[in-house]
Amino acid sequence: MNKAVFLDRDGVINEVLTNRVKFVNKPQELYFLPGVPEAIKKLNAVFDYIFVVTNQGGVGLGFMKESQLIKIHDHMIAELKKEGAIIHEAVYCPHKPKAGCACRKPNSKLIVDLGQKYNIDLAHSYMVGDTDTDIIAGKKAGTKGVFLGKSDPLADAVFPDLLCAADWIIKDAGAR
Repeated sequence: MNKAVFLDRDGVINEVLTNRVKFVNKPQELYFLPGVPEAIKKLNAVFDYIFVVTNQGGVGLGFMKESQLIKIHDHMIAELKKEGAIIHEAVYCPHKPKAGCACRKPNSKLIVDLGQKYNIDLAHSYMVGDTDTDIIAGKKAGTKGVFLGKSDPLADAVFPDLLCAADWIIKDAGAR
């Protein structure tokens, strides 16, 4: 079976709610956080797949069309690829925050579906996020949870950014 790292998007890969950008609604509004391409490149060397798993309620709320979101993800993947960092697939929940769908994190459908599609051993995989909902979704799917921020009691590990988290994930994966 394959191993994967599942990454939330906003606040993990790119800036959100910063001086430069509030929400990413266009490709040119996507700014990578420091060290992200390097971190993904490091993870690529150890893991079979790197995925983006993101809630994008802005589609359901009418702030952008699904076609715009796909353009943002295509842009993100292409820009990372220029740096040698590979994202194998980006999946998203386009529904409104309170829609009650199965795909919106903290539900685990997006992760479980990718796991089935790519024959992923979820017990030897990781979900990295910056909110409780990311960690809960990963736990429900059976992954380890890595939180980016100050603290999260549900997470297996907590780091300030993806680059620091990548080093721990690689070390932890080798110890399993």
